Amino acid sequence: MRPFDPRLLRYATAARAFLALSGALGVARTACTVAFCWLLSRVLVAAIHGVPLEAAWGGIGALAAVGVLRAVLVWLADYGSARGSALVKSQLRRRLVGGLARLGPGWLAGRNRAEIVTTAGHGLEALDGYFSLFLPQLVLTAVATPVIVAVMLLQDATSGIAVLVTLPLIPLFMVLIGWATQTVQRAQWRSLTHLSSRFLDLVNGLATLKIFGRAERQRSRIEAITEGYRVETIKVLRISFLSGFALELIASLSVALVAVSVGLRLVNGDLGLGVGLFVLLLAPEAFLPLRQVGANYHAAADGIAAAEDVFTILDAADAMPAPAMRDTTVSSRTRRSTAPAGIRFSRVTVDHEGERAVHPFTAEIVPGRVTVLAGPSGSGKSSIIAALLGFVPYAGKIDVGIDIDGDRSADRLDRVAWAGQNAGLLEGTVAANVALGAENVDRALVERSLALAAASELAPDSLVSVNGGGLSGGQADRVAVARAVYRCLDRDCPVLVLDEPSAALDGETEAELLVGLRALAAAGITVLVASHRPAVLAAADDLIRMTESANA
Repeated sequence: MRPFDPRLLRYATAARAFLALSGALGVARTACTVAFCWLLSRVLVAAIHGVPLEAAWGGIGALAAVGVLRAVLVWLADYGSARGSALVKSQLRRRLVGGLARLGPGWLAGRNRAEIVTTAGHGLEALDGYFSLFLPQLVLTAVATPVIVAVMLLQDATSGIAVLVTLPLIPLFMVLIGWATQTVQRAQWRSLTHLSSRFLDLVNGLATLKIFGRAERQRSRIEAITEGYRVETIKVLRISFLSGFALELIASLSVALVAVSVGLRLVNGDLGLGVGLFVLLLAPEAFLPLRQVGANYHAAADGIAAAEDVFTILDAADAMPAPAMRDTTVSSRTRRSTAPAGIRFSRVTVDHEGERAVHPFTAEIVPGRVTVLAGPSGSGKSSIIAALLGFVPYAGKIDVGIDIDGDRSADRLDRVAWAGQNAGLLEGTVAANVALGAENVDRALVERSLALAAASELAPDSLVSVNGGGLSGGQADRVAVARAVYRCLDRDCPVLVLDEPSAALDGETEAELLVGLRALAAAGITVLVASHRPAVLAAADDLIRMTESANA
């Protein structure tokens, strides 16, 4: 758990401006601190020596002006921290969503989605403490501490040396405390993500649990996980309080050492009063930034842990071979065209976790026909579709060609409308889910898409909760198909790809869906369906069996 990860500058450009602003404000605040201490020592010495008030007004006015300026700089630093935190969180979330889209469902299938959601939500929100408390103090420490120590050495070498000797004790204890904090903080973060994941699974399966009378048993498990999270949180707080006490004690003893040295030399007459007061006022300021860094480290720990998880995901996305799309040839008109487009797979292979998921696969999908990709579970149907969509790395070549008017290459996803096995519905209306991603919802097109997806009984204004709550499994799947159809018609996508669209449908509804797919194919759209359902296989214009094509 590093205090500052250079990847932050790479993935969130707003962090660069934030660091530059923090550095500039740190320099200004340091100058104000030194000037304030110097002016205050001069005013106090003048008062002790009995200088008339009229003669001291200039110094008092300058002291007040510097104090006001210092307060303004602190306010600017707080404002900049809040603004920088908001911008960085926004950029990281945007990059995270883009990275997850690039990694694709294949990568997500082996991960805990609740943990990713917790990282993107609560975790990134914890960056507020990192940017508003920890990082500004870290920058201020790098700027202010060397300057103040240098000023002390110039004014009084003995006091400066005392600070130089005792100052490293604070970073030493911070490192030791940081190791302990890292362990308990990671345990707390794992406990939180486990709790989030467990609770989400419980909510998703609550209906099934109630049916089988198992809901009460889950309550005790949630209570146990919650208690574990409470215990881990208390451990973090305990270390936080102990570390705060240790840092304050070290800093206080160090300042006391300087104060005793200055006092003895003032009594002996070896040190002037003005210099002694100036050094005494500066001594706490030399330790203050480091003390604040240590105290605020715990407030930033959640954000640091979440940022590390985000960087891990973004690193994985950057490590994806740029892209499997590099082997893809997609031709189009400069202006979007509705011309038919076929798909050609040329010796495509897909590896998953070191094993060959798809052997050399060669096939051609003809426009205007319903082509069914058949085969038992595990034969590679979904892997071939994932390769077509660019969700997984692959070897070989996939061509998605349409009418050529000039030589132009484009993202294949602009040509493909797709619905997978997971409906992935959002909270809102049926119409909003069908038209997801469209700038404007075309009501007539929504109704037409629902009809083609055999879901005409669903009213577009019907409400849907998260993950399709309020709909049956078959209805949710048909809304997902309608969404792909809507995209196909709204954006003139020449290719429609469906993965097991009728798995949860009865025979009558399945037949109605197949009629809709035939209507789309008759309109010139290339329809590719992965399925093992007998009715779908019987309705296919072209049938490709994965077991037969694997060695093609």
